[in-house]
This record gives sequence, structure tokens and C-alpha cells, in this order.
Amino acid sequence: MAELKITKSNFESEVLNSDKPVLVDFWATWCGPCRMLGPVISEIAEERADIKVGKVNVDEEQDLASQFGIMSIPFVAVFKEGKIVKSSVGFQPKEDILALLN
Repeated sequence: MAELKITKSNFESEVLNSDKPVLVDFWATWCGPCRMLGPVISEIAEERADIKVGKVNVDEEQDLASQFGIMSIPFVAVFKEGKIVKSSVGFQPKEDILALLN
């Protein structure tokens, strides 16, 4: 499944009320490490049917970024039952992102 575009309007339904864990990538187009991480996030979205994968463009969704105190990107968070249970900042290899889901 392709990653979802997460916005303020769908955040509650897609992330907070999800019955599956949700991997959310907070990113921006101007961010070099974000562009490096993008294909990794896309691969995970295609390979893992047991989770949702979403992307939040912090320039377009500044309210969401400030709600979660995002100061550095890329910021990847795993949400379960509406709460962040694990997160990482900066580019991480695929195996490290997958480890967040365990």
C-alpha cells in the first residue's frame, strides 16, 4: 500500500483512531536527509500490510509539527492507540526504521 498523505484534517481518523500501528514520517521537500529517507519509507509502505505508513509535510502542516514538538526532520514516529511509542530523528537505514515497529 502506498504511503498516505497525512494532514490536519485526516490525522485523527488515519493515525489516532487507526486499528493498526502507524509509521509517520515528518518531512519537507527542502530537507536532504528527508529526500534520502523517502524511498525507504515508500518501500516499507509497499512491504508491510500490517501497518499504515503516512507522511506529514511539515511546511504544509505546521500545526501538526508543533503539536508534536517536531524540531528536527526527518522525524519518524510509530503511533499505537493514538500515542507515539517510538521515534527517531535524522536519516536511518531501513532496518533501524523497521526496528521501531517491534
